[in-house]
Amino acid sequence: MFENLRWQARDQHFIPWLLLMVLGWVMVASAATGIGEKLTGNAAYFAIRHGVYLMLGVAALYIASQISLERWRQFELPMLALGFVGLCLVLVPGVGHEVNGSRRWLNFVLFKLQASELAKLAAIFYVSGYLVRRLPEVRERFWGFIKPLFVLVIMVLLLLMEPDFGAAVVLLGAAMIQLFLGGVKAGQYFLLMIGTGVLSVIALTSEEWRVARLMAYLDPWAPEHVYGTGYQLTQSLIAFGRGEWFGVGLGESVQKLFYLPEAHTDFVFAIWAEETGLFGGLMAIALLTFLVARIWQTVWIAQQRGLLYGAYIAAGIGSLLALQIVINLGVNIGLLPTKGLTLPFFSYGGSSLVLACAMIGIVMRVKHEAMLLPELEQHDDGGAQ
Repeated sequence: MFENLRWQARDQHFIPWLLLMVLGWVMVASAATGIGEKLTGNAAYFAIRHGVYLMLGVAALYIASQISLERWRQFELPMLALGFVGLCLVLVPGVGHEVNGSRRWLNFVLFKLQASELAKLAAIFYVSGYLVRRLPEVRERFWGFIKPLFVLVIMVLLLLMEPDFGAAVVLLGAAMIQLFLGGVKAGQYFLLMIGTGVLSVIALTSEEWRVARLMAYLDPWAPEHVYGTGYQLTQSLIAFGRGEWFGVGLGESVQKLFYLPEAHTDFVFAIWAEETGLFGGLMAIALLTFLVARIWQTVWIAQQRGLLYGAYIAAGIGSLLALQIVINLGVNIGLLPTKGLTLPFFSYGGSSLVLACAMIGIVMRVKHEAMLLPELEQHDDGGAQ
């Protein structure tokens, strides 16, 4: 046990993850004071709960890092089945918990679980296992490339029924990156990308509320949007503007006092930028970028040492986290339409935080097993033999 703790502490993913966890706690503790006092009379209510989630996240990282990749491989189908069951149950009244018009949480008495978080991790393992088992078929036949997408499309449709368009984009995007790294023919891949783009446009324009969000994104300051569908974005931009270079001071945000909805979840970064300014915002982004870069370094190491299953898993996790970071930050600063996606390690939320920590534990396991293998000899064809 102590030997395992030592290799975890030496792992290059450990320090940035730990710093992100601490910084995220500070963010939530500051951003949630107003809503905590209003709902419970205790300004520290959400900070305390987030602290509990942090401890659960630490436990999740440790447990995930102790499970061998061979054992994870045996969990592929059960995880996929659980992912589908969760996405189906969340649509059942009384079981699925509805917040702000979206039914995304499974309502267990003591806690609520966001079904999409488990589904995303299950999809990563499913695609990784499929690529290892059917790699020649994926590279040589169009049908081999398309088959796993049927499973993913069903997941995406279930997510859109919640509705959770953001999670659907992240799940499908991460899977597409995994397939691309698997060596799919470029023509087939880009043809599918075009088709996916067309279907995304159809999904965006199929519901009135999505069209309203899109219009508000294009011009949030318009009189018909500024106090309606564009309200969150305009308040977020005001928070960034107030932060200037070095912020108004930790805990001194005005926007978190019921001006900016979801200040401690989807828009926690806007509050952080208001309180710490451009300097604090860039520091947080640098930490997130550093962690994602280390994950992709693990992908390279695993590939170089022939641990393809681990490489695909790490690539899926790196893509998932990177896409979620880009989308959340893009929403906060107005580059993307508003989506209900949390910022990994920063936003308040038990399911997202614990699963994100488990993902880092899995990547650490990939790195550990890869480092036990010798580097494979590289030949002129560019592949590991």
